[in-house]
Amino acid sequence: MSASVKAGLIGAAASVVLALLGLIQCLACITPILGLALYVGVGVLAAYWLAPPRTVSAGAGAGAIAALITSLVSGVVSMIISAIQFAITGGAQTAAAFSQIPPEMMEQLGETGAELMAFMATIGGVLIVSSVCCVIGLAIAAGLGAIGGAIMASIKSD
Repeated sequence: MSASVKAGLIGAAASVVLALLGLIQCLACITPILGLALYVGVGVLAAYWLAPPRTVSAGAGAGAIAALITSLVSGVVSMIISAIQFAITGGAQTAAAFSQIPPEMMEQLGETGAELMAFMATIGGVLIVSSVCCVIGLAIAAGLGAIGGAIMASIKSD
């Protein structure tokens, strides 16, 4: 197993733990910051496990791949958690709120594009938004992992 995959799988396990810790109210504000630090750390770990001689470009590539694996697992787990949370708490409340709006007003809102807002308040909307966030997260993770891997490879080039 390559250094990138090994570091990525370790990071994936850590990201699942972070996602579950994010469900605790008082920890939810620091888990995203820890997630970003995790991407850098996974990049460092992947570069550390590269066979010498380590080059900066090889370290950056290994770090980016490891962080992509970590971010992909993190994104899927977060999507599942978001869907479950919405199904438990948000779906009934949103439907009740929309049922209180008179039909004439719903027609007017429909003409202004509020149908999209109504769709985004469904499980499909939650999954679409989560998917977009996952793609953005992949790009951020690859960059941070590459930075961590490049720094580690430049420090420990052996």
